[in-house]
Amino acid sequence: MSLIPISIQLYTLRDKASEDFPSVLKLLSDIGYVGVEFAGLHGHKPTEIANLLTELNLVASSAHVPLPTPENISELVDTYKILGTNLLVSGFGPDDFATVEGTKVSAAKFQAAAEISAAAGFKFGIHNHWWEFKKFEDGSLAYDIMLSSAPDAFSELDVYWAEVGGSSPADVVKANQSKLDLLHIKDGPAVRDKKMTAVGHGKLDIPAIVNAADPAVTKWLIVELDECDTDMVQAVKDSYIYLVGKGLAAGRK
Repeated sequence: MSLIPISIQLYTLRDKASEDFPSVLKLLSDIGYVGVEFAGLHGHKPTEIANLLTELNLVASSAHVPLPTPENISELVDTYKILGTNLLVSGFGPDDFATVEGTKVSAAKFQAAAEISAAAGFKFGIHNHWWEFKKFEDGSLAYDIMLSSAPDAFSELDVYWAEVGGSSPADVVKANQSKLDLLHIKDGPAVRDKKMTAVGHGKLDIPAIVNAADPAVTKWLIVELDECDTDMVQAVKDSYIYLVGKGLAAGRK
């Protein structure tokens, strides 16, 4: 089975990136990451960052962006065509999934964003948190309602938040293989208000999760750590060492 390449959500190193974005990209290249997922450019021009990616042998896997709309799609396309990705991702807060009806309203917005993106040659995906996995009174999940009600959007499943929400991430991956263009890989105690760990150092069964994905569909495994109990740079290195060293992801080193 072919290995899925490893990327990292740049939000993970947001503090360092806000001070010196190019040095963060060089650090990630030196570690061996294949791709990076953008969450803003920290004041740099797309052409500048695109040139730097080429120099560092990095690829733009995807980007977290404001919800694509008719008003902003041209700017998003102009920016991310230069950076070399056509995968755009957004998400909503807990209030948007508080009820079944509210979830359907949110899903309609995601579907509209997917249609707008597709017309521009891009794909749109939804990033989840724990609240999409809190069960409604009828036992249904906002995550499932959302995917069925936004058929043209893919899922960037955050496996950690699925676990925190009470679901088995490996089961969610297996049940939704055809929708999972991207996977967010993070680890930790799986308790809502506790900080995360390097991937492979927490509670999640990372091998089971990764092995449940379809490499023909899932284009990237993307490390993301919102907060960490240890040094974040070390956690980023340790996550790479674990995923690549265990044969779960393809890196450059």
